[in-house]
Amino acid sequence: MEWYEALLLLIGSIMFLMAIGMPVALAFLAANIIGAWVFMGGERGVVALLNNGWGALTKFALVPIPLFLLMGEIFFHTGLGGRMFSAIDRLLGRLPGRLSYVTVLGGTGFSTLSGSSMGSTALLGSLMVPEMTKRGYKKHMSIGPILGTGGLAIIIPPSALAVLLATLAQIDVGALLIAGVLPGLLLAALYIATIYLQTRIDPNAAPAYDVEAQSIGQKLALLMRDVVPMVGLMVVIVIMMINGIVTPSEAAAFGALGVLILAIMYRCLTWEAMKASVRGALRVTLMAYLIVFGSATFSQLLAFSGASRGLINWATGFELAPIAMLLVMFAVLLVLGMFMEQISMMLLTVPIFFPLALSLGFDPVWFGLIMLLALEISFTTPPFGLLLFVMKGVAPSDTTMRQIYSAAIPFILCSLIVVALLIIFPQLALWLPYL
Repeated sequence: MEWYEALLLLIGSIMFLMAIGMPVALAFLAANIIGAWVFMGGERGVVALLNNGWGALTKFALVPIPLFLLMGEIFFHTGLGGRMFSAIDRLLGRLPGRLSYVTVLGGTGFSTLSGSSMGSTALLGSLMVPEMTKRGYKKHMSIGPILGTGGLAIIIPPSALAVLLATLAQIDVGALLIAGVLPGLLLAALYIATIYLQTRIDPNAAPAYDVEAQSIGQKLALLMRDVVPMVGLMVVIVIMMINGIVTPSEAAAFGALGVLILAIMYRCLTWEAMKASVRGALRVTLMAYLIVFGSATFSQLLAFSGASRGLINWATGFELAPIAMLLVMFAVLLVLGMFMEQISMMLLTVPIFFPLALSLGFDPVWFGLIMLLALEISFTTPPFGLLLFVMKGVAPSDTTMRQIYSAAIPFILCSLIVVALLIIFPQLALWLPYL
């Protein structure tokens, strides 16, 4: 069988099974079993493939995923996240567009820990949009920042999705997490600048309203009580990883323990909150582990059938410049994001894109960060980005898709600017990991 026939069989099986409604992880597993039967000699090949897949689940690099997820679930279910949102809102006082800033700052903190852009968008949309609508905010000021926070969440550590990508691509987890710090801060600055420009161009887009005046002492108390402990925990985790004091797995354990201690100190850790947190973290962890299992076996099949080597030889045979090939892969991710969830896209593309990227001489950590940003941008790209429809579902009933599209575009442009800067200045991503 030619390499393109093997590739068509494997990917076609996955697409068909997903189209008839089979869950993504199970679709990959079923397609892998079919591929093993065809390419690896029937029943023996299936057994060998499954044994190799189980080996992929024993990697120490996977430990941060459940711990980061548990950290985020406790942060949400105990109300610590709500306290931080409320405190940031009161600290900003009468600043024009302050609820938009609150959405970016507080939403990034929650989204980073939750690991789910769709879940974060649904939560922030149902929580913040009605409040901003009541205060007279125009649609683009309420919807845009929520759609934008996902781009920050996916690259600023701790990011469960970054851990999963690093594991699937077999690159250094800690390096990929740390690589997102500077680009993430730059992206946050661009988002804040975008909101500032929008309020300057149209002051009525975010009307000011009366708020209770806070003295300097009250603001300091709010900051130290409800913001610094939560944000400080994330900062400490990143600093410990940068300085090599802890591995990403140990950092995740410290993070989960830190949020647990904070919940106890604030007397908001209840049995019901703990049950909901463990249940939520377990549900996503099991899905992630099935994804890793499917990806490991899928990569082996691509290699065994010759599809990987054939695809790389075909792609490099065009003699395109490496940057042109990077843009092609970027465009593929944007298109896939209109129809698939991020983890599904990673599962489908990582086994193909990373060997191709290495053959083109790209640094794997740098390419991983570019791919993370592409995954997030694709989720908000009109007309079919999935987050746009999630937002439509939770926004007020009079919100049109045209309004959602126009709200997303400035924040997509911010992300594209960061991608362009990463391409021009790779050290923006690589300086900290290789410090």
